[in-house]
Amino acid sequence: MTRVPRGYIARRRRTKMRSFASNFRGAHLRLNRMITQQVRRAFVSSHRDRVRQKRDFRRLWISRINAATRIHKVFDNYSKLIHNLYKKELLLNRKILAQVAVSNPNNLYTISNKIKIIN
Repeated sequence: MTRVPRGYIARRRRTKMRSFASNFRGAHLRLNRMITQQVRRAFVSSHRDRVRQKRDFRRLWISRINAATRIHKVFDNYSKLIHNLYKKELLLNRKILAQVAVSNPNNLYTISNKIKIIN
């Protein structure tokens, strides 16, 4: 049987995968089958870790807010602070509250006073 010259589509697919694997080492950089396996695995890991990163940062913010509320006697704990924020319709997300709690606790105290005054 004669050799059939293949088109450019498969080569283009392989070079695209090879460009994703440019920082890999050894066979993961040189062999096409290993490249496709490792690139797929890397994409799965990156997707999983993006979701996990959001979860971890939310946990970090919550623990920072909770620590600041307990230390500075703003409320008894984190859950009461968040409950009162929602009840009084003060729209501050956990990231901003954590930044305020770490950088300037006095502002957290004024926020809590606003909540108590509205009561």
